[in-house]
Amino acid sequence: MTTEIFLGIITFFTSTIAGVVGLGGGMILIAILPSFLPVNALIPVHGLTQMSSNFSRAVFGYKDVQYQVIPKFIFGSLLGTALISSIIYYISLEYVPLFIGVYILLSLWSTKFNEKIKRFESYFIIGFFQTGLSLVVGATGPLTMTLLYKDFEKKDEVVATAAALMGITHIFKVFVFIFFGFAFFEYLWLLVFMIVGAVAGSYAGTKLRNKIDGKKFRSLLKILLSILAIKVIVSVFI
Repeated sequence: MTTEIFLGIITFFTSTIAGVVGLGGGMILIAILPSFLPVNALIPVHGLTQMSSNFSRAVFGYKDVQYQVIPKFIFGSLLGTALISSIIYYISLEYVPLFIGVYILLSLWSTKFNEKIKRFESYFIIGFFQTGLSLVVGATGPLTMTLLYKDFEKKDEVVATAAALMGITHIFKVFVFIFFGFAFFEYLWLLVFMIVGAVAGSYAGTKLRNKIDGKKFRSLLKILLSILAIKVIVSVFI
């Protein structure tokens, strides 16, 4: 029970971080979990916990969710999940994180790139890649955040909408693992503590976010996204 309580507390803090800036908490958590869980349980347990974290964050900020982007994202997610889950054993995804990282950096810092890519960017395409690739590749969450960062000015709109979209990504992921027979029940008490921590952290993060100035928030988010993108790129070569 000590492990369950400890991971519940850790999840609270990582969920709080995500509640403040919109992302980062899940990446911290997935870096910690290998010390406590077998390899086959990492992604399923992390996925269900993050589903709870993201959906609760979206519920706490439901007034700020930009619902018009959700249908396209869901449609893309459906196709991405169906395609990637059916060919996952036949393709090499070694360099996918590299392309994700480069896309994020160019999208954040290059005006010329944004002018050329704008016609191709959509929530359908982002849903397809974020949800499909999340089955096998980490760090797909910044894809959504990068697009939302450009589309919406208000920090609460960015964070709440990102939470709803990332929640959708994780629920598709959980369904895939259920389909493939992962026994979530074996980790019941661990999941209970982590989910409680995730929801409590979402609430705390939502309250703390209101303490941050909107302009400072966008600067912080841009820097954090860039750091995460660089981390993803470096991970390909080490």
